[in-house]
Amino acid sequence: MNQAIPVSRVTDHGTAKLMPDVDRRRAWLLTVDGAPQSYVDLDEPAHLEFEYTRRLGHVLDTVAEPGRALDVLHLGGGAFTLPRYLAETRPGSRQDVVEADRGLLDLVAEHLPLPDGAGITAHGADARDWLAAAPADSADVLVADVFGGSRVPAQLTSVEYAREAARVLRADGVYVANLADGAPFGFLRGQLAGFAALFEELALIAEPGVLRGRRFGNAVLVAAGRPLDIPALARRTAADAFPARVEHGAALRDFIGGARPVRDADAVPSPEPPAGAFGIG
Repeated sequence: MNQAIPVSRVTDHGTAKLMPDVDRRRAWLLTVDGAPQSYVDLDEPAHLEFEYTRRLGHVLDTVAEPGRALDVLHLGGGAFTLPRYLAETRPGSRQDVVEADRGLLDLVAEHLPLPDGAGITAHGADARDWLAAAPADSADVLVADVFGGSRVPAQLTSVEYAREAARVLRADGVYVANLADGAPFGFLRGQLAGFAALFEELALIAEPGVLRGRRFGNAVLVAAGRPLDIPALARRTAADAFPARVEHGAALRDFIGGARPVRDADAVPSPEPPAGAFGIG
């Protein structure tokens, strides 16, 4: 049997590396400029390795009845971890994946090809530009997982961006985003304030230590124009191998406090993570 070997390539936005997992025969870790971006098991696409992807997966599991096909727009592609997950858990779903790094798309297509008939279409384009041109009421779910290195780009942090996301989602659609911040949470509070201005329902999922300000980390923002199944989401996240908490309602309003939505003119990227925050051993 041929042993998998690491692959490294300079792409449009950095140096991408694919590293095989010695414990799983056809599993790969993607890093860009040393920052972990994706983990994919080609033999088991429903396997989610990273903590934040597991939380995104819990949201995707609870947005509709099990197995129901969805129309999903992904901003940020990486190695297509979540599109593969949805193709497996919700077969028949139609998915568009927007990734600005065309070189990365080529690398993934070459070494981690999508299965035939997966219903996933990749687009090499800027996420904000694609969203602005997307048809209204065209998506059941919008997943935002866009990082330039280890930071969310400024153009995807404003209330104007949130308004475009709301336009593209159907009336019962759900927005879910992977963000990152640490105490005193100026960035995260501003993001929540922006989406609270446009969506009736809001939730935040994070590891308790992050929410208490003990460390920098990922936080999953969920927004919808209709009630979310918070009890089911809370059960899943609490029972996970990496337990997390779901903030919702009054507790989340307290967390947002007096934060104001961020406008395009004032938008900045998410904070630079502390050294080693998202590193790999």
